[in-house]
Amino acid sequence: MTIASLRRSPQYLPRSLAKRAYSLPSRRTLVTLSPEHAKVTVGIRREDPSRIWERRCPVTPDEVAQLVQHLDVNVLIQDCDRRVFPVDQFIKAGAKLHPTLEPAHIVVGIKETPLNELVTSPVSAPGLRSGPSIPRTHLMFSHTTKGQPYNMELLSRFLAPQENPSLPRLIDYELLVGEDGKRTVGFGWFAGVAGALESLSALAHAHLELGVASPFLHTPRPHTHPSIPSLRSALRSIGQDIVDNGTPKALGPFVIGLTGSGKVTQGCLSILDELPIVNVAVKDLPGLVSNPDTDLHKIYLVHALPKDYLTRSDGGQYSRDDYYKNPVMYHSDFDTKVAPYLTLFLNGVGWLPSFPRLMTNEQLATALTRAAEVGRARFGIIGDISCDVKGGLEFLPHASTLSDPFFKHRPSSLPSHLPSVTIMSVDILPSSLPLDASQHFCGVLMPYLRALIDECRGRPGSREHLEALNVATVARNGELQGKHRGLAAPVEKWQASQAAEIASKAGVAGTSLRKKRVLMLGSGMVAGPAVQEICKRSDVEIIVAGNVRSETEALTHKYSNAKATYLDVHDVAEMARLIQNADVVISLLPVPFHPAVAELCIQHRKHLVTASYISPAMRALHERAQSADVLLLNEIGLDPGIDHCSALSLLAQLKRDNKRVISFTSFCGGLPAPDCADVPLGYKFSWSPRGVLSAALNGARFKLNGKEMEIGGENLLQEYFPDIPISHVLKLEGLANRDSLPYAETYGLGKLENLQTVLRGTLRYPGFSDLMHAFKVIGLLDTETSIQLRDWQQIGNDRRSFLSALSTVMTVERAESALSALDWLGLAPEGVPCNPSAISLKPQAPIELFTSVLAHKLRYNPGERDMVVLSHEVVAQPSLSSIDSATEIHTSSLVAYGNSEASAMARCVGLPVAFAALEVLYGGVQMRGVQGPTDRGLYGAVLDGLQGAGLEMKESVSKGPGMESVLAEGLRARRVAL
Repeated sequence: MTIASLRRSPQYLPRSLAKRAYSLPSRRTLVTLSPEHAKVTVGIRREDPSRIWERRCPVTPDEVAQLVQHLDVNVLIQDCDRRVFPVDQFIKAGAKLHPTLEPAHIVVGIKETPLNELVTSPVSAPGLRSGPSIPRTHLMFSHTTKGQPYNMELLSRFLAPQENPSLPRLIDYELLVGEDGKRTVGFGWFAGVAGALESLSALAHAHLELGVASPFLHTPRPHTHPSIPSLRSALRSIGQDIVDNGTPKALGPFVIGLTGSGKVTQGCLSILDELPIVNVAVKDLPGLVSNPDTDLHKIYLVHALPKDYLTRSDGGQYSRDDYYKNPVMYHSDFDTKVAPYLTLFLNGVGWLPSFPRLMTNEQLATALTRAAEVGRARFGIIGDISCDVKGGLEFLPHASTLSDPFFKHRPSSLPSHLPSVTIMSVDILPSSLPLDASQHFCGVLMPYLRALIDECRGRPGSREHLEALNVATVARNGELQGKHRGLAAPVEKWQASQAAEIASKAGVAGTSLRKKRVLMLGSGMVAGPAVQEICKRSDVEIIVAGNVRSETEALTHKYSNAKATYLDVHDVAEMARLIQNADVVISLLPVPFHPAVAELCIQHRKHLVTASYISPAMRALHERAQSADVLLLNEIGLDPGIDHCSALSLLAQLKRDNKRVISFTSFCGGLPAPDCADVPLGYKFSWSPRGVLSAALNGARFKLNGKEMEIGGENLLQEYFPDIPISHVLKLEGLANRDSLPYAETYGLGKLENLQTVLRGTLRYPGFSDLMHAFKVIGLLDTETSIQLRDWQQIGNDRRSFLSALSTVMTVERAESALSALDWLGLAPEGVPCNPSAISLKPQAPIELFTSVLAHKLRYNPGERDMVVLSHEVVAQPSLSSIDSATEIHTSSLVAYGNSEASAMARCVGLPVAFAALEVLYGGVQMRGVQGPTDRGLYGAVLDGLQGAGLEMKESVSKGPGMESVLAEGLRARRVAL
């Protein structure tokens, strides 16, 4: 979209401002409603009286008339003399005054409802749906969805300890999105218009302090004019003055910098179009401000996009797709490339914690230092329209108000010789344009309101709008919904603080009910994030049982609702006791122990959650578990786990869109981050090496490019895919993962014979497969024989003979590479020996010895991080198209990096386990027997939880063929080479 089209987007052109003439009643009358058969009642709230600038209204008098006259809806309205539309206009349109809106089935407002005015009781509903009453629905910007502490009391009014259908439904406008995922109901454009004007006014004031009067001294503040056309006219006059007389020479060229590309930015561009704007590029800024001949009869606008100021930390160029997949790999150079040259900076870009800040506190100092070198009055005034306090602009300390819209600020970290900055950061900017904003808001809200009215009547409404309303529902029937279940923690924290305060005042200790209990068996590498997530629920306690006391105690000591206990897994009686006292059991034990744990869970009728594949022994328990009303939930880690959940979600969406799947390809891998991968195998272990080594012995079946293929376990490491084209940055190879063919049925892909490709694989860095194959050839993956470390090292005493023997089964180059790796691992005489305390000296199978060596030598060192890469590719066509029709490539991918708190692998395995266990614990999963995460409610809850934890799958669509031809050619080349 061009800048010109952004400025003149038709949906943002002001509506006619002519008010309909109403013949007003002689006086206002409060009415008492009698129930009317099959009529829905909509209530229009007054806004919080303490918000003196809030004059907006969600529904206009014109639309009230439509509701009353054409949809046969009762409309009630609370009296308010501050509202932009006089209440008499609503009465003329057919609304009736009511002091509390208690008879309303649907209550609409703008901001959150004051607690003393919130009505939560059910509503009489004769003739509507079934039953004598229905729960009320409230629509508002609730400011609860990020767990804002100041509004947890409001959210708690919609919740109950158990399901309660009489409690109201809370819908948040901020969550209403279209099919493209973008918000549909909001005021962003108006914030941009008002923010630009408020910032220009602040700019003029700051320049006065420098002793210079600029044309912008006459900039109208938004609330001082009745409408946007009036504001445009006033700003256009300033623009003409600049054309005629220019800007002050003492200040040099006026350069406005703007960031963002959303509705806020569109609003800025639209209103600034009234000035004599000349668009300039970032690269032209130094020459523009330093040139004494620059025309001062113009205003220069630089619209800086991410590609202009974001750079990969390794020196690579910005790529949008790569940026959203790997935000931690980027940093902002806005402080040096853009900021020092600006007269006014308008920030319209949002920020999330996992992304780089636009400017840090340190970068502000850099920008101001360079600005002083560039010239007078550079980068002294900032209009942060996005108003993310301590967010994208780390130095923004707080929001400002319309009564006092700008302030001077000097961060404590700023050197004393640098000036303070003037900041405009009003957080309710659209309130200063109440007429235009209300008219626009009402227009986009009405389709959703009509859908709710139809739903109240039990009629089929707009499916698109009803689905969007469900997604935007924060609470319903007394329970948090979907991805908002994570808000239980901040609500419980608020409730606990209230209980403590009451108990303190009463001088007595509080009482508590029995908490729900989760038993976690195992305390290994992936347990930490799961324990942390579960402990966020104050009504849940977790018992972590393991045979390493230091591990269990390290996992639990930080949490008041976590306990550690010692357990020898061979002590069946103690394990049975622990399971009997639990509500849900999580097993993070090695796979062979799962069936025995499941047996005890069936015996004591307790649900079980594991991250492991469903083994034959586990599957054999299906009918017994069903008979006992027990769920044995497996495959809910990363791979398997997140891969299942994300694939099922993507495929469900394709089905809803009437798309036919032709091919399904999925690859996943846990790897060292590229800067930590310079070791043998290009691999390090954030979980047990035994699983990786065992996987190298498994055979695989799959379908690729129309051909069913099978690779025996003895050949898996030779018949690999040398190039997996899922990243423009990472070079990866892949191994087929077990039997992919059953997933045609599991995922509902259709009949296998109608599919071109069904393939699931594991990702590794190039060279892994060849080197691991060399280790296998020399016996290090052997599970049958027995050997000691010194025996193995003696085998390699004669290096020439050893190398010669290796060369008979592989190329000399690979044999030498294998020997070098053995040296590095301490498994050859010339290598650095392993720490004896880390390796058992007892006779053991070579694979067990090798597991110990790898766990010791290829562990992550402090400061090193791992990486998880998951990518699905689905090739699809419209269901009714011919086989030759153009195909679409749908991708869903995740790239996650470890941090100082936990590895990426631990988070990507532990968090799905935790979210699934909590869903089971709270009764949200009705499946029984041996299952994977195929239930839509379950995988949806897990994906919502992951999104809240910053592990969101990124989806995209493109045209053309899929990756299967590249994979097929790579595999063919490998087989030819063999």
